[in-house]
Amino acid sequence: MAEEFTIAPFRRLLKKEGDLRISPEAVEEMRKNVGDFGKRLAHEAVANALKEDRKTILERDINMAYLKVKEMEEEHVK
Repeated sequence: MAEEFTIAPFRRLLKKEGDLRISPEAVEEMRKNVGDFGKRLAHEAVANALKEDRKTILERDINMAYLKVKEMEEEHVK
């Protein structure tokens, strides 16, 4: 899933947070992690829309998916 995103936006995001040098490996790891999170978010959003028998993903599906993925991550950390 990480291949879906270009590296440049992640590099810019890191640069905005602190004017430090950024290794190519760090940018790639961030891209991979964001891609993995996005994939889980998309999966949950689609599942919610299908559960409600809709063919359109709505903002509320994304919000509910975000909360569910966040909750699953918190459970995983415990």
